[in-house]
Amino acid sequence: MLQPTTLKFLTLLNDNNNKVWFDDNRMLYENAKQDFEQFIDDVLQANAALIPELASKKAKQCVFRIYKDVRFSKDKVPYKNNFGAAFGKGEKKVQGAAFYIHLQPGGHSFVGGGIWMPDALGLKAIRQEIDYSFEKFLGVIHKPSFLRMFGGLDQSQQLKKCPKDYTDDNPALAFLKLKSFTVGTSMSDKDFTSKDAVAKITGIVAEMKPFVDFLNAAIL
Repeated sequence: MLQPTTLKFLTLLNDNNNKVWFDDNRMLYENAKQDFEQFIDDVLQANAALIPELASKKAKQCVFRIYKDVRFSKDKVPYKNNFGAAFGKGEKKVQGAAFYIHLQPGGHSFVGGGIWMPDALGLKAIRQEIDYSFEKFLGVIHKPSFLRMFGGLDQSQQLKKCPKDYTDDNPALAFLKLKSFTVGTSMSDKDFTSKDAVAKITGIVAEMKPFVDFLNAAIL
């Protein structure tokens, strides 16, 4: 489980997102970062039996930097107001579909997975896999426990028209139009500070794994 002080740090950072405050409170950051990394190490260890690739991974390979790249952004706030970690086949810049933990106090935390905005080749491969194996795909995403946990795929990123090489009467059209293939479920602050936090995330990962595996079968 995470220490409440880690969530408190992120709350304070959200209200004081500037270099002067951050430098004055660097010890708070270092303690929170260490706590989050230990938590991710615990998650990796707990899921290694289900996903063998995680057995050799460490949190430092999975946790994202808190510093924002503001060079090409209108938002010049220097720090992220969350901690995040991705794990699967690869490291932080995971090649393929992966699992993701997002810690952001105040009702914004979640555990998700899949692949967000794959490149053209990856997107084409995923669409082909869905088209060729549509019944299998439906079996994964329409599984009752999957729907209860995730409510279905996020459909906020999709084409307005039918993608090239497909027709409007394709039974898989609603999924072929997607540009991202992700699912997620929210986690409360109490969930993360509970002694059952790692076990809860392990259950989410187990439910998500067939979906992530389906995507990776197409692109890896």
